[in-house]
Amino acid sequence: MEKCLRHGHRGSLEYSFSSDFLWREVYKMHVARFKDYAIVLSDPEDPSYIFPLGAGPILPVMEALLADAKKRGVPLRFNTILEEDKAKLEALFPGQFVFEELRHYADYIYESRRLDDLPGKKLANKRNGINKFMMENRDWAFEEITRDNIDEVHQMSLNWCELAGCKDNLSMFEESCAVEQAFEHFFELKMDGGLLRIGKKVVAFSIGDALNQDVYLAHIEKAYDDIPGAYQMINQQFVRRFAINYKFVNREDDTGDEGLRKAKLSYDPVYLVAKYAATHKGALA
Repeated sequence: MEKCLRHGHRGSLEYSFSSDFLWREVYKMHVARFKDYAIVLSDPEDPSYIFPLGAGPILPVMEALLADAKKRGVPLRFNTILEEDKAKLEALFPGQFVFEELRHYADYIYESRRLDDLPGKKLANKRNGINKFMMENRDWAFEEITRDNIDEVHQMSLNWCELAGCKDNLSMFEESCAVEQAFEHFFELKMDGGLLRIGKKVVAFSIGDALNQDVYLAHIEKAYDDIPGAYQMINQQFVRRFAINYKFVNREDDTGDEGLRKAKLSYDPVYLVAKYAATHKGALA
């Protein structure tokens, strides 16, 4: 999959192997190779596809997907396509697809240097949060996640989830399943991880890896809500350690959660990666 997924510049989280792997059970994902393209199917009982990525002519891939959807008795539906994908579909099949923008799945893209330096008035609150954290917690420390401390971080994640009421919120419960996969396969996936301590206590952590040569993808970030500045601090320290040599940081989508959307917009993104669903209008017969 990596060879196919890394073909060309694709800045959205759906084109990360580690992201697809972490969420594979939640979205019932299956993968296949068709020629030099990676095909990712979500939920065979309600099938939709990520727009394929790879090398070579795209028309044979589209024809194979149309045939596969017909065999399943449904119209061909893409759950994720980007702006350039829309143009490709329109060029190949003029007027044959209905598009729907998915604002809640748009990825937030930031300049890595700005997440580190936090310059200007727009990011003043973030600087203030970090200053408050440092003043109130003189014994703070940032560490990379290793085999020696990953169990502590995992326990902190479980505690955070219990405090947040993950079991009572479907979206948070599904996310917790993906987070568990990250801990279970952290070293096999060769992901980066960082934790924040106050004294001996782990109070925040973040996990990510490179999406491509220009974009670093931050998969998971958790901090205790009752510690002022903890989120701002783990964000900055993680970027400084792992993402500073990449031009951009992709902090994924907001899933339509208003609080999360407000938080992500407050970091002043450079742009959002717009995503769409696309459904073929053709008859199944």
